[in-house]
Amino acid sequence: MTGDFAFVDELVPRIRWDAKYATWDNFTGKPVDGYLTNRIVGTRALCAALAQAEERAESLGFGLLLWDGYRPQRAVDCFLRWARQPEDGRTKARHYPNIARTEMFDRGYVAARSGHSRGSTVDLTLYHLTTGELAAMGGGHDLMDAISHHDAPGITGAEAANRRQLRSIMDACGFDSYECEWWHYTLREEPHPDTYFDFPVARPSGRAEPPARPVPEPTGAAAPCGG
Repeated sequence: MTGDFAFVDELVPRIRWDAKYATWDNFTGKPVDGYLTNRIVGTRALCAALAQAEERAESLGFGLLLWDGYRPQRAVDCFLRWARQPEDGRTKARHYPNIARTEMFDRGYVAARSGHSRGSTVDLTLYHLTTGELAAMGGGHDLMDAISHHDAPGITGAEAANRRQLRSIMDACGFDSYECEWWHYTLREEPHPDTYFDFPVARPSGRAEPPARPVPEPTGAAAPCGG
């Protein structure tokens, strides 16, 4: 890992995370190339902005949960290979119910050159500090469907309000949203706008590894549905 990158939890100690691509809980159905440990990495500029966002969220009764940050180029290449494989249906209902695998790229849900690989993009959500439960957002991470677009119809008023709350927090702390994914934000003044990195997200040698700090799903939440 280069000197301009860090584990987010080391610079933002109260942040929670569950690096989905280091686990079996993602749209490919297995850990993804380049994610060797369940940690979130980002540029130091990203970490500084996330620290501000966390403070702002806390003042409103929320915490931040991260799902992804820096993404090695080899992980993006893994997504491309996966999209060309025959459909097995294992993750389709949850992650891409109304499109084919190959359409993920044309519709803007997955990119062959991802902003994540530049180190200053993050996927995240809010959770309630009082209960520890995730805020209802009208669909989960990597639900590749129109229901995941900002201002999508078909979600409840409370879910729409939570999306707006997250967007307001991130905008105030220097992030731009992505219209197709309510969870995806990129630092406006990212330090490496033209560089796509490929070092792995790996366990530091000789150092104890902290466990991931996820939060429970919203109580009584229904399974995500297509729009």
